[in-house]
Amino acid sequence: MAAFVLSNLTGLVRQILIANQFGTGLEIDAFYAAQTLPEILFSLAAGGALASAFVPTFTELLNRPDPQAAWRLASSTVTLVALVLAAASALAALGAPWLIGLLAPGLARTPGQADLAAELLRILLLSPMLFGISGLIMGMLNAHGRFLAAALAPTFYWLGMILGLVFLTPIFGIRGLAWGAVLGAALHLGVQLPAFLQLRPALRPRAEIRDPLVRQVVGLMGPRLVGVGAVQLNTIVSTNLASALVTGSLTALKQAWQIFTMPQVVLAQALGIAILPTFSAQAAKNDLDGLRRSLNEALRLLFVLALPATAGLLALGGLVVKVLFEYGRFDAGSTALVTGALVAYTLGLVSHSVLELVVRGFYALKDTWTPVWVGALAMGLNVILSIAFALLFQSLGAAGLALANTVATTIEVAVLAWLLRGRLGGLALRSLASVTVRVGLAALLMGFGLVVWLMLMQAQSSWLTLAGGIGLGGIVYWGLIWVLGVPEARQIPELIFRRLRRRAV
Repeated sequence: MAAFVLSNLTGLVRQILIANQFGTGLEIDAFYAAQTLPEILFSLAAGGALASAFVPTFTELLNRPDPQAAWRLASSTVTLVALVLAAASALAALGAPWLIGLLAPGLARTPGQADLAAELLRILLLSPMLFGISGLIMGMLNAHGRFLAAALAPTFYWLGMILGLVFLTPIFGIRGLAWGAVLGAALHLGVQLPAFLQLRPALRPRAEIRDPLVRQVVGLMGPRLVGVGAVQLNTIVSTNLASALVTGSLTALKQAWQIFTMPQVVLAQALGIAILPTFSAQAAKNDLDGLRRSLNEALRLLFVLALPATAGLLALGGLVVKVLFEYGRFDAGSTALVTGALVAYTLGLVSHSVLELVVRGFYALKDTWTPVWVGALAMGLNVILSIAFALLFQSLGAAGLALANTVATTIEVAVLAWLLRGRLGGLALRSLASVTVRVGLAALLMGFGLVVWLMLMQAQSSWLTLAGGIGLGGIVYWGLIWVLGVPEARQIPELIFRRLRRRAV
């Protein structure tokens, strides 16, 4: 989690530099449109889709008397992913202008913007293969209980983009940012290699498609591909619709999402990544009671952290955007665009966070179909709502697209939690509800306190108001949950101090 905090801070520096240099103008809209396809390739071939199938199988094989079977599986998987992504990237580069026209037709309204996006796409397509290999190495490290190097990888990706912004964009303009993203993909892989080599991996180039273990992973991956495909379809629709809104809407949507995912990554993704091997081991032993307890404890911790983050971001979100980004070419109009989308996304922070844990419960049980069909239906709803909001509530702009995502994700996680409850024989909802009510009350009171703080500090520096609000909110919230008897109020500090003392020794 500490490494994810570092990643978010580094990503924040990157966002500040991007906003300062490009604002919410035509060039950065073209960049984000071009970035859509490489992200889709990674997600379909080697992101969540493959990890959800590969990690449980790889972990199970490691626990067998002959761990070499795990490395045979890894060798074939890495080779096949590299070949598939290289071929797909090459084909996409050939059809770049047509693909940009499909993904973001609104760019054609401005002369030269679509051509720029196609050029940027060809540069960015150098990164999917690097990310594919890096994503698999990340999964293998996590399966061995080694999380630090893998958690640091996103930080090095952002560092590559920062280097591109500082040293390349003054020479090559927006193209320097694209080359920085490719450098970041190489660093994302490189930072994990030292820790990975310590495992003495028995990797060999092999593409054994007929290997039963490879077929098992492909079989588990197939349903997840459908689910990820549904998510990416929603990304395409959102990009398509945002490109037709006022200039800067696509960038506003991307920047709001990146700000929103900062707490979501630190709180939920870090916890989900760390707990998947535990879930997988408990499921492999058919220890459903243990899995249920682990999931309940993780959800309790998540609510304790995610609810105040939601209240704080709703109260201070506009000020966060202003303080961080309103410089250079990023003006007050840009702040308003990003803030609207950020508020709509923030309403779904708890839903997105819980989703990270619930779907991993299904993955550990080697049930990849249930999250798929529920997720596909939710993304279908997301697409319908996105189109409806864009047509019926045009004044919402990018915020309407973000709100559609929030509604669909909330329905998705509610259905999945209900289904998982049946699979595990319950989720100990009584204890979970008890903590949630107390934590929710504390978060609500903290939010009201922050609104009063903003009213009192209107004439003061934005930086001072934001820093004071974050500090005040944290103190008020933790004091309230301590008084309300939430066990995590004492357990989390004790855990941190115990960890620090052990490190010191």
